[in-house]
Amino acid sequence: MRTPCITSVICVKKALQAEQFEAMEDEKQLLLKVTEELQNLADASLQNVLWDRGPIYKIPASVTAQNETAYMPQTVSFGPYHHDESHLKPMEEHKQRALTYYLKRAGKPLQAVVQSLNGEIQVLRDSYDMLDGSWKDDKKKFLQLMILDGCFMWEIIRLATIHSSLDGYVANDPVFSSHGRLYVAPYIRRDMLLLENQLPMLVLYKLAALESDGAQGEESVSMLVLKFCYPNKSVSKMDKCLHVLDLYRKSLLQEDPATKMLRLGVSVGLLNDENDIVRSATELNEAGIQFKKARTKSLRDISFRGGVLELPVIVVEDATEATFLNLIAFERLHVDSGKEVTSYVSFMQTLIASERDVALLHSRGIIQNAIGSDTAVCELFNSLPKDMAMEPNSSLEAVQMQVNAYSQKPWNEWRANLIHTYFRNPRANLALIAAFIFFALTCARTVYSIISYYDPMCSGARRPPRPPPRPNFPPN
Repeated sequence: MRTPCITSVICVKKALQAEQFEAMEDEKQLLLKVTEELQNLADASLQNVLWDRGPIYKIPASVTAQNETAYMPQTVSFGPYHHDESHLKPMEEHKQRALTYYLKRAGKPLQAVVQSLNGEIQVLRDSYDMLDGSWKDDKKKFLQLMILDGCFMWEIIRLATIHSSLDGYVANDPVFSSHGRLYVAPYIRRDMLLLENQLPMLVLYKLAALESDGAQGEESVSMLVLKFCYPNKSVSKMDKCLHVLDLYRKSLLQEDPATKMLRLGVSVGLLNDENDIVRSATELNEAGIQFKKARTKSLRDISFRGGVLELPVIVVEDATEATFLNLIAFERLHVDSGKEVTSYVSFMQTLIASERDVALLHSRGIIQNAIGSDTAVCELFNSLPKDMAMEPNSSLEAVQMQVNAYSQKPWNEWRANLIHTYFRNPRANLALIAAFIFFALTCARTVYSIISYYDPMCSGARRPPRPPPRPNFPPN
């Protein structure tokens, strides 16, 4: 018979075992739940759901910290990211007027525009990487934004590229007039090339198609946009683009077939430690490398042959810094874009270390300076991010290797020093020629004197006649 004490101990032991079992069951259920959630996340990742981001990005603060104004619109907002900011509100009334004139010219009711874009509302929303709740939840508000901003952008592009008439706008209109083309359009162009200030190209495609009853295709729209953003650039057929900045980037990289064949024919490889140090333009020039402007303006048209480095012409103006920074940010955030612009800027940064480098490239027609002094251009390139890396195994990396290998050969540097020292000044050329002739004549005279000493016949002097031989008389 068990005592009460033993019974109580057994009960406590069973209770503890029950609690332990219950705790183990809870832990098991928790592990199963966590495992299931992780599996779901893994499946979603395999389906690229986690990486399916829109191409219009919010730039991280770590990127914008050094130069916030370069990523911010100054005149007009496009899209939701900077909508309703106080310094951009004055342009909102002009957007409403643009919608009115677009509808009048197209001969379509507003309902037709709404229906056209409403059918693509989800695609338009998905184009933005980070939409806050007000834009996600309010479909009407988002659609209204796309229509107003799209019509304004389309009207600006049309009036800046088609100079035949003002399409009903009054001559003294502050924006949609000859005055606006000259004084307002450049600032709008600058804001249109900011990554956070983009509209999906689909909006412009839809508006143009609706206005022309389908006669104006996507390619002609892209050509008009490029004519506005890059008026001095001639481009051929463009692939489908995500937004204006993407279109502009592709136009910078477009090359003719002949240049592409030459570029693809260049062998590529990894840089070694010896070739990792890149010299500035003046240092390369002193090492015997000549600079020449390329046949095209494509950023891919960079080559090195026979000691000559060919670079595309670049126009440096007020908006250049902001445009480059936003192109670099797009390549950084958009995985499928490539790194060609980033690589080009990185390469140019190595070439431009001082105003002397800018002056050299300007004298060769490679840099067209529209912002003032050579120092300002140098400061612009030096203000761009320093942590950029060149795209591995690219044709530009191969050019860099060839340039470094050529500049490190002593003979090339000696020859360049000889040319720079003695052949750049006409007076120095004459002095060098005179010195060479004098040296040659001196050598010839010395040789002649030596020969004459050992062989008097060579001197042309006559020998004295030999005395007649003494007669031999017989002995007495």
